[in-house]
Amino acid sequence: MANRSQSPTDRSHGPAPVLQGSWLTRGAEGRFSAYLPRGGEVVRWTEEPGGGWSGPVSLGGEGLTPFLAVGQGADRYVHLVGLRPTAGGEGHVELVHAVQFQTGRPAAPWRSLGHSNGKGPWTGNPAVAVDAQGRVHVFMRNGGGGISVRAQKDVGGWHPWWDLLGSKTDPLPVAVTNGSGLVELYSSHAKGLVRYVQREAGAKPIREELLPASVTMGTLAAVTGPSGHVTLFYLDQEGQVMSWSPERSLPPTALGKAAGGGRLFAANCLIGGSDHTVLAQQSEDGRLALAIHPSEQEAEGLTWVETGERHGTLDAVLTRGPDGGLVTMATAEGRTPLTARQKAASEGLLLEGWRSIG
Repeated sequence: MANRSQSPTDRSHGPAPVLQGSWLTRGAEGRFSAYLPRGGEVVRWTEEPGGGWSGPVSLGGEGLTPFLAVGQGADRYVHLVGLRPTAGGEGHVELVHAVQFQTGRPAAPWRSLGHSNGKGPWTGNPAVAVDAQGRVHVFMRNGGGGISVRAQKDVGGWHPWWDLLGSKTDPLPVAVTNGSGLVELYSSHAKGLVRYVQREAGAKPIREELLPASVTMGTLAAVTGPSGHVTLFYLDQEGQVMSWSPERSLPPTALGKAAGGGRLFAANCLIGGSDHTVLAQQSEDGRLALAIHPSEQEAEGLTWVETGERHGTLDAVLTRGPDGGLVTMATAEGRTPLTARQKAASEGLLLEGWRSIG
Protein backbone atom coordinates (compact mmCIF):
# COMPACT_ATOMS: atom_id res chain seq x y z
CA MET A 1 0.00 0.00 0.00
CA ALA A 2 1.32 3.42 -0.85
CA ASN A 3 2.25 5.80 1.94
CA ARG A 4 -0.81 8.08 2.09
CA SER A 5 0.73 10.84 4.19
CA GLN A 6 1.29 13.30 1.34
CA SER A 7 -0.73 16.48 1.05
CA PRO A 8 -4.26 15.83 -0.24
CA THR A 9 -3.94 19.02 -2.29
CA ASP A 10 -1.12 17.38 -4.26
CA ARG A 11 -2.92 15.87 -7.26
CA SER A 12 0.07 13.68 -8.16
CA HIS A 13 -1.62 10.82 -6.31
CA GLY A 14 -4.86 11.29 -8.26
CA PRO A 15 -8.37 11.61 -6.87
CA ALA A 16 -8.20 8.68 -4.44
CA PRO A 17 -9.24 9.78 -0.94
CA VAL A 18 -6.95 9.96 2.06
CA LEU A 19 -8.83 8.56 5.07
CA GLN A 20 -8.07 8.78 8.76
CA GLY A 21 -9.92 7.29 11.73
CA SER A 22 -13.02 5.07 11.73
CA TRP A 23 -14.89 6.11 8.59
CA LEU A 24 -17.25 3.17 9.26
CA THR A 25 -19.33 4.06 12.34
CA ARG A 26 -22.18 2.41 14.25
CA GLY A 27 -25.14 4.40 15.59
CA ALA A 28 -26.95 3.99 18.89
CA GLU A 29 -29.54 1.70 17.25
CA GLY A 30 -26.81 -0.56 15.84
CA ARG A 31 -26.85 0.48 12.16
CA PHE A 32 -23.65 1.41 10.33
CA SER A 33 -22.75 4.50 8.30
CA ALA A 34 -19.80 4.83 5.91
CA TYR A 35 -18.24 8.12 4.80
CA LEU A 36 -15.98 9.11 1.90
CA PRO A 37 -14.73 12.40 0.46
CA ARG A 38 -15.84 12.58 -3.16
CA GLY A 39 -16.05 15.40 -5.69
CA GLY A 40 -15.34 18.18 -3.19
CA GLU A 41 -17.86 17.01 -0.59
CA VAL A 42 -18.44 14.15 1.86
CA VAL A 43 -20.89 11.41 0.93
CA ARG A 44 -22.48 8.87 3.24
CA TRP A 45 -23.99 5.41 2.90
CA THR A 46 -26.40 4.20 5.61
CA GLU A 47 -27.21 0.62 6.57
CA GLU A 48 -30.97 0.06 6.48
CA PRO A 49 -32.96 -2.03 8.99
CA GLY A 50 -33.26 -4.91 6.53
CA GLY A 51 -29.49 -5.15 6.08
CA GLY A 52 -29.14 -3.33 2.75
CA TRP A 53 -27.55 0.08 2.28
CA SER A 54 -28.89 3.40 1.01
CA GLY A 55 -26.81 6.18 -0.53
CA PRO A 56 -24.58 7.79 -1.27
CA VAL A 57 -26.10 11.07 -0.07
CA SER A 58 -24.22 14.35 0.14
CA LEU A 59 -23.26 15.85 3.50
CA GLY A 60 -21.86 18.97 1.85
CA GLY A 61 -18.39 20.35 2.36
CA GLU A 62 -18.07 23.14 -0.23
CA GLY A 63 -14.92 22.25 -2.12
CA LEU A 64 -13.17 19.87 0.28
CA THR A 65 -9.92 18.20 -0.71
CA PRO A 66 -9.97 14.36 -0.96
CA PHE A 67 -9.18 13.97 2.74
CA LEU A 68 -11.48 12.94 5.59
CA ALA A 69 -10.87 12.19 9.27
CA VAL A 70 -13.67 10.65 11.32
CA GLY A 71 -14.09 10.28 15.07
CA GLN A 72 -16.96 8.99 17.21
CA GLY A 73 -17.65 9.36 20.92
CA ALA A 74 -19.53 7.26 23.45
CA ASP A 75 -22.61 9.36 22.64
CA ARG A 76 -22.38 7.87 19.10
CA TYR A 77 -22.16 11.33 17.49
CA VAL A 78 -19.98 11.19 14.35
CA HIS A 79 -17.46 14.00 13.87
CA LEU A 80 -16.15 14.69 10.38
CA VAL A 81 -13.01 16.77 9.78
CA GLY A 82 -11.91 17.79 6.31
CA LEU A 83 -9.46 20.15 4.62
CA ARG A 84 -10.64 23.01 2.43
CA PRO A 85 -8.48 25.28 0.24
CA THR A 86 -8.31 28.92 1.27
CA ALA A 87 -7.11 32.16 -0.27
CA GLY A 88 -3.74 33.55 0.71
CA GLY A 89 -1.29 31.28 -1.04
CA GLU A 90 -0.93 28.20 -3.18
CA GLY A 91 -1.80 25.05 -1.27
CA HIS A 92 -3.19 26.94 1.74
CA VAL A 93 -5.90 25.03 3.60
CA GLU A 94 -8.12 25.26 6.66
CA LEU A 95 -9.69 22.52 8.73
CA VAL A 96 -13.48 22.24 8.73
CA HIS A 97 -15.74 20.23 11.04
CA ALA A 98 -19.26 18.84 10.85
CA VAL A 99 -21.16 16.45 13.12
CA GLN A 100 -23.89 13.88 12.50
CA PHE A 101 -25.99 13.33 15.62
CA GLN A 102 -28.21 10.50 14.43
CA THR A 103 -27.89 7.67 11.92
CA GLY A 104 -29.25 8.58 8.50
CA ARG A 105 -29.91 12.22 9.40
CA PRO A 106 -28.27 15.25 7.75
CA ALA A 107 -25.04 16.55 9.24
CA ALA A 108 -24.83 19.90 10.98
CA PRO A 109 -23.29 22.71 8.88
CA TRP A 110 -19.56 22.65 8.28
CA ARG A 111 -17.62 25.09 10.47
CA SER A 112 -14.05 26.31 10.09
CA LEU A 113 -11.45 25.29 12.68
CA GLY A 114 -8.73 27.34 11.05
CA HIS A 115 -5.16 26.10 10.76
CA SER A 116 -2.63 25.02 13.37
CA ASN A 117 -0.46 28.00 12.32
CA GLY A 118 -3.34 30.46 11.94
CA LYS A 119 -3.07 30.16 8.18
CA GLY A 120 -0.79 28.36 5.82
CA PRO A 121 -0.25 25.35 3.58
CA TRP A 122 -0.85 21.69 4.37
CA THR A 123 1.43 20.53 7.19
CA GLY A 124 -0.03 17.08 7.89
CA ASN A 125 -3.26 15.10 7.99
CA PRO A 126 -5.51 15.72 11.02
CA ALA A 127 -6.42 12.98 13.49
CA VAL A 128 -9.61 13.05 15.59
CA ALA A 129 -10.51 11.63 19.01
CA VAL A 130 -13.51 12.25 21.27
CA ASP A 131 -13.21 12.10 25.07
CA ALA A 132 -15.70 10.56 27.50
CA GLN A 133 -17.56 13.87 27.83
CA GLY A 134 -18.05 14.13 24.06
CA ARG A 135 -15.41 16.83 23.54
CA VAL A 136 -13.73 16.55 20.14
CA HIS A 137 -9.95 16.88 19.87
CA VAL A 138 -8.47 17.57 16.42
CA PHE A 139 -4.70 17.04 16.21
CA MET A 140 -2.54 18.27 13.35
CA ARG A 141 1.17 18.60 12.67
CA ASN A 142 2.11 22.27 12.61
CA GLY A 143 4.57 24.24 10.53
CA GLY A 144 7.34 23.63 13.04
CA GLY A 145 6.94 19.87 12.69
CA GLY A 146 5.41 19.43 16.15
CA ILE A 147 1.80 18.70 17.07
CA SER A 148 -1.02 21.18 17.73
CA VAL A 149 -4.55 20.40 18.92
CA ARG A 150 -7.86 22.21 18.89
CA ALA A 151 -10.40 20.93 21.43
CA GLN A 152 -14.04 21.64 22.13
CA LYS A 153 -14.96 23.44 25.33
CA ASP A 154 -17.31 22.04 27.96
CA VAL A 155 -20.13 24.38 27.00
CA GLY A 156 -20.00 25.01 23.27
CA GLY A 157 -17.28 26.59 21.20
CA TRP A 158 -13.63 25.66 20.85
CA HIS A 159 -10.41 26.41 22.64
CA PRO A 160 -7.73 28.13 20.54
CA TRP A 161 -5.07 25.95 18.95
CA TRP A 162 -2.68 24.60 21.59
CA ASP A 163 0.91 23.97 20.52
CA LEU A 164 1.94 20.67 22.13
CA LEU A 165 5.57 21.04 20.98
CA GLY A 166 7.75 18.49 19.24
CA SER A 167 9.56 18.46 15.89
CA LYS A 168 9.89 16.37 12.72
CA THR A 169 6.79 14.31 13.54
CA ASP A 170 4.93 11.91 11.27
CA PRO A 171 2.43 13.75 9.01
CA LEU A 172 -0.05 10.90 9.67
CA PRO A 173 -0.44 10.61 13.48
CA VAL A 174 -3.15 8.54 15.16
CA ALA A 175 -5.50 9.68 17.94
CA VAL A 176 -7.38 7.36 20.28
CA THR A 177 -9.44 7.47 23.48
CA ASN A 178 -8.29 5.19 26.28
CA GLY A 179 -10.42 3.23 28.71
CA SER A 180 -10.54 6.18 31.13
CA GLY A 181 -12.08 8.38 28.44
CA LEU A 182 -8.90 10.44 28.03
CA VAL A 183 -7.39 11.27 24.67
CA GLU A 184 -3.97 10.11 23.45
CA LEU A 185 -2.05 10.98 20.27
CA TYR A 186 0.76 8.86 18.83
CA SER A 187 3.28 9.96 16.26
CA SER A 188 6.72 8.99 15.08
CA HIS A 189 9.99 10.79 14.49
CA ALA A 190 13.10 9.88 12.53
CA LYS A 191 14.59 8.71 15.81
CA GLY A 192 11.62 7.02 17.47
CA LEU A 193 8.10 7.22 18.89
CA VAL A 194 6.32 10.03 20.69
CA ARG A 195 3.10 10.08 22.70
CA TYR A 196 0.90 12.99 23.78
CA VAL A 197 -1.50 12.09 26.58
CA GLN A 198 -4.13 13.71 28.79
CA ARG A 199 -3.68 13.09 32.50
CA GLU A 200 -7.09 14.50 33.49
CA ALA A 201 -10.38 15.25 31.72
CA GLY A 202 -10.38 18.44 29.68
CA ALA A 203 -6.66 19.05 30.18
CA LYS A 204 -4.16 19.89 27.48
CA PRO A 205 -2.37 16.72 26.33
CA ILE A 206 1.24 16.47 27.48
CA ARG A 207 4.15 15.42 25.27
CA GLU A 208 6.23 12.62 26.75
CA GLU A 209 9.87 11.95 26.06
CA LEU A 210 10.82 10.51 22.70
CA LEU A 211 11.26 6.73 22.82
CA PRO A 212 14.16 5.68 20.58
CA ALA A 213 12.88 3.16 18.04
CA SER A 214 13.07 2.20 14.38
CA VAL A 215 9.80 3.34 12.75
CA THR A 216 8.43 3.58 9.22
CA MET A 217 6.39 6.78 9.08
CA GLY A 218 2.81 6.56 7.85
CA THR A 219 2.21 3.04 9.20
CA LEU A 220 0.76 3.71 12.69
CA ALA A 221 -2.46 2.20 14.07
CA ALA A 222 -3.74 2.07 17.65
CA VAL A 223 -6.42 0.30 19.69
CA THR A 224 -7.65 0.44 23.27
CA GLY A 225 -7.53 -3.05 24.77
CA PRO A 226 -9.60 -4.79 27.46
CA SER A 227 -7.31 -3.35 30.16
CA GLY A 228 -8.28 0.15 29.05
CA HIS A 229 -4.72 0.84 27.89
CA VAL A 230 -3.73 1.76 24.34
CA THR A 231 -1.48 -0.37 22.15
CA LEU A 232 0.25 1.18 19.17
CA PHE A 233 1.15 -0.90 16.10
CA TYR A 234 3.64 0.17 13.45
CA LEU A 235 6.26 -1.10 11.01
CA ASP A 236 9.94 -0.83 11.78
CA GLN A 237 12.57 -0.18 9.12
CA GLU A 238 13.06 -3.91 8.62
CA GLY A 239 9.41 -4.59 7.73
CA GLN A 240 8.47 -6.09 11.10
CA VAL A 241 5.13 -5.35 12.74
CA MET A 242 5.84 -3.86 16.16
CA SER A 243 3.62 -3.12 19.17
CA TRP A 244 4.15 -0.63 21.99
CA SER A 245 1.96 -0.05 25.05
CA PRO A 246 3.56 2.34 27.54
CA GLU A 247 0.86 2.04 30.22
CA ARG A 248 1.27 -1.75 30.17
CA SER A 249 5.05 -1.29 30.38
CA LEU A 250 5.35 -3.08 27.04
CA PRO A 251 8.46 -1.89 25.16
CA PRO A 252 8.51 -2.00 21.34
CA THR A 253 7.94 -5.71 20.63
CA ALA A 254 8.16 -7.55 17.31
CA LEU A 255 5.03 -9.53 16.34
CA GLY A 256 6.19 -10.84 12.98
CA LYS A 257 6.79 -9.91 9.36
CA ALA A 258 4.40 -7.42 7.76
CA ALA A 259 2.19 -8.44 4.84
CA GLY A 260 3.17 -5.33 2.88
CA GLY A 261 5.00 -2.05 3.26
CA GLY A 262 2.15 0.36 4.01
CA ARG A 263 -0.18 1.49 6.72
CA LEU A 264 -1.69 -0.82 9.34
CA PHE A 265 -5.34 -0.88 10.42
CA ALA A 266 -6.47 -2.31 13.76
CA ALA A 267 -9.54 -3.10 15.87
CA ASN A 268 -10.71 -5.43 18.62
CA CYS A 269 -13.46 -8.02 18.25
CA LEU A 270 -14.73 -11.25 19.78
CA ILE A 271 -13.48 -14.53 18.36
CA GLY A 272 -14.61 -17.73 20.02
CA GLY A 273 -16.03 -15.62 22.84
CA SER A 274 -12.74 -13.95 23.78
CA ASP A 275 -11.32 -10.53 22.91
CA HIS A 276 -8.87 -10.48 20.00
CA THR A 277 -7.00 -7.76 18.15
CA VAL A 278 -7.23 -7.82 14.36
CA LEU A 279 -4.60 -6.15 12.19
CA ALA A 280 -5.04 -5.45 8.50
CA GLN A 281 -2.68 -4.28 5.80
CA GLN A 282 -2.60 -4.29 2.03
CA SER A 283 -0.35 -7.14 1.00
CA GLU A 284 2.45 -6.89 -1.54
CA ASP A 285 0.17 -8.33 -4.26
CA GLY A 286 -2.60 -5.77 -3.53
CA ARG A 287 -5.08 -7.82 -1.47
CA LEU A 288 -6.25 -7.10 2.07
CA ALA A 289 -4.38 -9.25 4.59
CA LEU A 290 -5.70 -9.93 8.09
CA ALA A 291 -3.96 -11.27 11.19
CA ILE A 292 -5.25 -11.86 14.72
CA HIS A 293 -3.90 -12.46 18.19
CA PRO A 294 -5.54 -12.52 21.65
CA SER A 295 -5.78 -8.91 22.80
CA GLU A 296 -2.76 -7.73 24.78
CA GLN A 297 -0.99 -11.07 24.29
CA GLU A 298 1.68 -10.03 21.82
CA ALA A 299 3.76 -13.18 22.33
CA GLU A 300 1.22 -15.07 20.20
CA GLY A 301 2.69 -13.47 17.05
CA LEU A 302 1.00 -12.99 13.66
CA THR A 303 -0.10 -15.16 10.76
CA TRP A 304 -1.50 -13.28 7.75
CA VAL A 305 -4.44 -14.48 5.65
CA GLU A 306 -5.33 -12.61 2.44
CA THR A 307 -8.89 -11.87 1.35
CA GLY A 308 -10.70 -10.07 -1.44
CA GLU A 309 -9.40 -8.93 -4.83
CA ARG A 310 -6.17 -7.20 -5.82
CA HIS A 311 -6.18 -3.39 -5.96
CA GLY A 312 -3.66 -0.68 -6.70
CA THR A 313 -4.39 1.40 -3.60
CA LEU A 314 -6.62 0.16 -0.83
CA ASP A 315 -7.97 1.90 2.27
CA ALA A 316 -9.57 -0.24 4.96
CA VAL A 317 -11.34 0.15 8.27
CA LEU A 318 -12.07 -2.45 10.95
CA THR A 319 -14.67 -2.21 13.70
CA ARG A 320 -16.74 -4.29 16.08
CA GLY A 321 -20.35 -5.19 15.20
CA PRO A 322 -23.30 -5.29 17.61
CA ASP A 323 -22.57 -8.96 18.37
CA GLY A 324 -18.89 -8.28 19.01
CA GLY A 325 -17.80 -9.78 15.68
CA LEU A 326 -15.52 -8.09 13.16
CA VAL A 327 -16.94 -5.85 10.46
CA THR A 328 -14.49 -4.63 7.82
CA MET A 329 -14.84 -2.27 4.88
CA ALA A 330 -12.45 -1.40 2.08
CA THR A 331 -12.38 1.08 -0.76
CA ALA A 332 -10.02 1.10 -3.73
CA GLU A 333 -9.18 4.48 -5.30
CA GLY A 334 -12.31 5.97 -3.71
CA ARG A 335 -14.78 3.65 -5.40
CA THR A 336 -17.94 2.46 -3.64
CA PRO A 337 -16.81 0.51 -0.55
CA LEU A 338 -17.03 -3.25 -0.12
CA THR A 339 -17.81 -4.81 3.23
CA ALA A 340 -17.48 -8.22 4.87
CA ARG A 341 -18.46 -9.53 8.29
CA GLN A 342 -17.16 -12.25 10.52
CA LYS A 343 -19.19 -15.44 10.27
CA ALA A 344 -21.41 -15.96 13.30
CA ALA A 345 -20.28 -18.51 15.90
CA SER A 346 -16.93 -18.91 14.12
CA GLU A 347 -14.12 -20.23 16.28
CA GLY A 348 -11.59 -18.42 14.04
CA LEU A 349 -11.64 -15.29 11.94
CA LEU A 350 -13.76 -16.46 9.00
CA LEU A 351 -15.42 -13.79 6.87
CA GLU A 352 -18.59 -13.94 4.86
CA GLY A 353 -18.29 -12.92 1.22
CA TRP A 354 -17.39 -9.35 0.29
CA ARG A 355 -20.25 -7.27 -1.11
CA SER A 356 -20.67 -3.73 -2.37
CA ILE A 357 -22.74 -1.25 -0.34
CA GLY A 358 -23.71 0.60 -3.52
